[in-house]
Amino acid sequence: MTEVLKKLRANRTARILLIAAIALALLLACWCVFGSGQKDASAGYVATEEEARIASMLSGIEGVREVRVLIAEEDGKPVSAVVMFTGEDGILVRLRLTQVTARALGLSDGSVHVYPSGK
Repeated sequence: MTEVLKKLRANRTARILLIAAIALALLLACWCVFGSGQKDASAGYVATEEEARIASMLSGIEGVREVRVLIAEEDGKPVSAVVMFTGEDGILVRLRLTQVTARALGLSDGSVHVYPSGK
């Protein structure tokens, strides 16, 4: 067994192939852990009743098709919100989404962050 290992160490091509095989195995392991099956970062997240209510209300705004809302709370009170939407991306649409969300949650406009979704 030790003679076989000595021959492998001495053979440059065998060492390169062994290193390449190890690198491929590591890449495959990383892909299995981090890359497979995660099409949407929020796929496992279930919206709260309030988030669903606000998303439903926001989807009625002109130019907006689909909306997802995430509300951050401290001591049971909303402190900020993130709004992801599909549809027409423009200043007026973003402003409407920001203002409606802020008023519905009792937040300042600066506590609401609006982003177009990549869908």
